[in-house]
Amino acid sequence: MTMAADNPARAALGLGSALPRVWRFMDRLYLWAGYLAGFFLVAIFAVTMAQIAGRLVGVNIRGATDFAGYFMGASAFLAFAHTLNRGAHVRIEIFQQMLGRHRFWAELIAFAASTAVAFWFAWHCCATVYWSYVLNDISQGLDATPIWIPQLSMAIGVSLMAVSVADHGLRLIITGDHGIETAPDAL
Repeated sequence: MTMAADNPARAALGLGSALPRVWRFMDRLYLWAGYLAGFFLVAIFAVTMAQIAGRLVGVNIRGATDFAGYFMGASAFLAFAHTLNRGAHVRIEIFQQMLGRHRFWAELIAFAASTAVAFWFAWHCCATVYWSYVLNDISQGLDATPIWIPQLSMAIGVSLMAVSVADHGLRLIITGDHGIETAPDAL
């Protein structure tokens, strides 16, 4: 990440050395969300293996399929911010390179639109969790789990993704570099 000391936006905001510390913290937060997503992948494996073992010995594990689904949702949504930060989301580098000197503006527009959509999605995910809690919505499966509990990972993951997109957009505005790692095989 390049951070020019003479960046007028940074100087005008009086941000000094605070931003690199905040960005390191946010990068660590995205990384830990990725670790948590990995944990839920392992949990899917554990539930699946428990189901297989249970069938072999004639024991039915109530709601195991539902829990595997909850864990799959958690692993997907919690991985969003980490995946963006690592440059693994679909981004069209060839198109961006063709823009030449207009690349900054195209990325800025893309980050602005993405931030708006991500926060809109996060708002509605959080509203879904809230209303599931208020209405005491229970899953339809054998597990009878209050549905707001598995939905919480979706709301947290999407909210973290929205913050991540806004974070990288602000990095682009302040430093001229969005801070997303470029994947070695990026096209």
